[in-house]
Amino acid sequence: MTPEPSPPQPPEAAALLRFLTAAPEQRPHLAPRVTDAVGPETLERIVQATLTRTGRPVTVSDSPDGLLVTGEEGQVRAWVRAAPDGELTALYLEGTRHTPARGRRLRLPYGLLVLLLALWNVLALWTAPDRTAWFTDLTILTACYVLAEGLGAPAQQSRLQRRTVEAGAAVAALVSASRLPGLPSGHGELGLASAAVLLMALVVLVAVARTHSWRAPLSQPLTFPLEGIWYVVQGGGRPLNHHARLPEQRGAVDLVGLGRHGTRTRRDHELTAFAAYGRAVRSPCDGRVVSAEDGIEDQDTRPGGRARYQPAYGNHVFIDTGREIVKLAHLRPGSLTVRQGDMVRVGQLIGETGNSGNTTEPHLHLHAERDGVGLDLRFTGMAGRLYRGRVIRAFP
Repeated sequence: MTPEPSPPQPPEAAALLRFLTAAPEQRPHLAPRVTDAVGPETLERIVQATLTRTGRPVTVSDSPDGLLVTGEEGQVRAWVRAAPDGELTALYLEGTRHTPARGRRLRLPYGLLVLLLALWNVLALWTAPDRTAWFTDLTILTACYVLAEGLGAPAQQSRLQRRTVEAGAAVAALVSASRLPGLPSGHGELGLASAAVLLMALVVLVAVARTHSWRAPLSQPLTFPLEGIWYVVQGGGRPLNHHARLPEQRGAVDLVGLGRHGTRTRRDHELTAFAAYGRAVRSPCDGRVVSAEDGIEDQDTRPGGRARYQPAYGNHVFIDTGREIVKLAHLRPGSLTVRQGDMVRVGQLIGETGNSGNTTEPHLHLHAERDGVGLDLRFTGMAGRLYRGRVIRAFP
């Protein structure tokens, strides 16, 4: 049987292979813009580190994960932009070893997890053998609520569904108190004390994370760049904000749009089904655009879709206020209204929310930094911190 022909490879794959297999002295001529951006020594160091990880000889092929540089030792993902003549005009090479993903992992839906947890705790209350055990189970149920609402980031379930489950469990738990007069006292004081310590620890953890400050303020408050109802899916201190481990992004927030019933998307998971997708993004400050990208495609959000390797910020606008750099990322391709060098005013339309870069669903990433250090975000007319779980209603 004749083997099926290999699918045609994009021209970027051929351009990258030509670049990687060229002599070191030729590479600056094959990628002059990249060389000017990072310097010839840094560029060569990155290339050699990549070839060390992959081994030689190398091939470059397209895959659901992005371009793959493959050698005898392993694979490295890449993203490039190439001119018609084969010149590399932009280049990103993954910094660590990579094993291609096998698709999205099966995850228990957040709503189902909350429901099962609530039912388990309510059942425990109705079957508690004594009063001490009942109070222990009630304390554990309260701790689960604090954990779910304080540290969790509810995904696709509507607020109405989530609150209905939680309210139903709370009512059932309180009604179970009618059993107390007929129950013996019990002797599980150690278990009750442990549950109380757990509850207090979670309350303190959530409170501290929600009010966390890096003590690095902006020179002046920003204007919130979005309109409508938004949910802070990442924000605050550890462990509410996965950006906290990166010095320049430690004060960042990720904002997702909420629909009429508090949902983030419909069931089909198409990009246009997300409440955040295609929403207007306005400049939160006055300043000069120091970086703007508009041509990176959106990531696939459908079930079974694979995130391709791309520049982490995707399509973006970075604004220099004179004191700090404000960065807005993951914008929709083709939506930018500004370019590098433009002066922008606060409230000016600069693009639309999208799903480009290192992202799993449409949202807006926003942070500010000064000398490479992330700053605490403040917005005019908006009190308090932007922590995970906070709902923001921003209307003109």
